[in-house]
Amino acid sequence: MDSTPSAPAPEHEHEPIALLADEPIVPTGAEHRRGLLKPGDQVQLTDAKGRMSTITLQPGKQYHTHKGSFEHDELIGSPEGVVVKTSGGNEYLALRPLLSDFVLSMPRGAAVVYPKDAGQIVQMADIFPGARVVEAGVGSGALTCSLLRAVGDAGTVHSYERREEFAEIAAKNVRSFFGAEHPAWELTIGDLAEKLVDEEVDRVVLDMLAPWDCVDAVAKALVPGGVIICYVATTTQLSRTVETLRSHGAFTEPQPWESMVRGWHVEGLAVRPDHRMIGHTGFLVTARRLADGVTPPLRRRRPSKGAYAADYVAEGATPAAGSVADPEFNEDGTVTTSAMARRVLP
Repeated sequence: MDSTPSAPAPEHEHEPIALLADEPIVPTGAEHRRGLLKPGDQVQLTDAKGRMSTITLQPGKQYHTHKGSFEHDELIGSPEGVVVKTSGGNEYLALRPLLSDFVLSMPRGAAVVYPKDAGQIVQMADIFPGARVVEAGVGSGALTCSLLRAVGDAGTVHSYERREEFAEIAAKNVRSFFGAEHPAWELTIGDLAEKLVDEEVDRVVLDMLAPWDCVDAVAKALVPGGVIICYVATTTQLSRTVETLRSHGAFTEPQPWESMVRGWHVEGLAVRPDHRMIGHTGFLVTARRLADGVTPPLRRRRPSKGAYAADYVAEGATPAAGSVADPEFNEDGTVTTSAMARRVLP
């Protein structure tokens, strides 16, 4: 009779069973992020002037500069944060690059999502371990790395990219950062609006030229309570994205914003803002999926005068302002039958 102990049955259907194992499972890429430096690790070298370069450690290879060289073997087996000196006396601080460092220096096909925006996407879209995420517009793979880190090996990130050359660059960058193929990632060449096959998705991230074209497809795939987050560059894109989500009927009121990052110079008593800052990179818009058949409460906020063009003034239209003066509103917040009914604003 087999006396091997078995894991207890879960009390709930979806409760994970704790498996007996001799060694803990190491998440993909973790072995390249900690411990002593080893072959295959990426190392960021910083000189005395703050200039940085990244190398991949290989036994027997040399790193050459205009002021001499040093052997990769000098770093292999060393901890992070050591200083290596070239044959010409130049010193470099050696550290593994952070994800934010990697993103800004990796090969690019399309423009990358900056770390400040990627961090907000992960946070404001509530990307959690094990989440089922769909991404449209993989670009160079910068945001994909952040999404894969957030969902972990137990989650899924299905990326859709229309341009094959961008997809190839993104695949190489993701593989380079994690040191291997990530088991949670799937990449499809094609338009999300036409190719989307995912069902019961928790989160959708749209980084593309016309995210409003994908709203119908997203609404069918996203679970009730799921989050859609869109990243757009211009005010016209922002306006159309928000209005499309607002009028669709399957989402909560969209929440748009942007962020700016300003560094500070701190040296003794010389404390002041940096002369340069990361200003506008893009707008972010979030909304949540409503349950099927649910009508959200009417918005009570009346738009400002001139917020909409005159053709918005029609029976049953969302509260809007004409180009001359605001229309009259019914008790339910819709425009009155007569488009000629006007009131004079003070």
